[in-house]
Amino acid sequence: MERVEQKALTFRKGLKDGMPICLGYLSVSFAFGIMATQGGLPAWVALLISMTNLTSAGQVAGTQLILAGGMYVEIAVTTFIINIRYMLMSLSLSQKVESKMTNLERWVLAFGITDEIFAVAMQQREEINAKYLSGLIATPYVGWALGTLLGATATGLLPDSLRNALGIAIYGMFIAIIIPPACKAKPIAMVVLLSTALSCCFQWLPFLNQISTGWVIIICAVVVSAYAAVRYPMDEEEPPEKAGGVG
Repeated sequence: MERVEQKALTFRKGLKDGMPICLGYLSVSFAFGIMATQGGLPAWVALLISMTNLTSAGQVAGTQLILAGGMYVEIAVTTFIINIRYMLMSLSLSQKVESKMTNLERWVLAFGITDEIFAVAMQQREEINAKYLSGLIATPYVGWALGTLLGATATGLLPDSLRNALGIAIYGMFIAIIIPPACKAKPIAMVVLLSTALSCCFQWLPFLNQISTGWVIIICAVVVSAYAAVRYPMDEEEPPEKAGGVG
């Protein structure tokens, strides 16, 4: 029985399981493409960013810093902090992949790990093989790149009102991600509220409002996450769904 289940995790099944993620990525990356080209970046640069990053929050923050003329170290540290969760996801997923997967395959496939791909892969009952994970990553990757290209090239064809509306769609996605878990878990709600309050301080208080956007993101992320880790430590024996964790 185990051999039959193992064969079920094929490249084709990975493509099929990744299709819903692909469709979701199309709209988000379309909005990113519009945002990037509206800021003055060529369409091919927006596409290159998506093809080499595959991360919505990190791309948006990094692109905004690029458009604002941020320093290289500022962009690097900001994107590192935002995307560091993917390192943890890859470490967790590495415990589920089959032992015969080579190191080269692990390194290459780790590039395509996102929140949604990680969630789908971890839900599989069998050990994950390279073929299935390749298919699971391929479909969303194509959707992310295609959506960016469509958004970047369609910017000049859409009316201003529609471009402005789509330009803030990606921020709506972030709000939709944090609100449901914040309503269910106090630690998440406190992190959201503290992050908002701290960001407002950097926006309106004298001296603090002179700090660049990139460093504001870095400071807020480090300070609030450190507070949450100390104030709301997670019991190792407590199930993730009861601890209020978010994948």
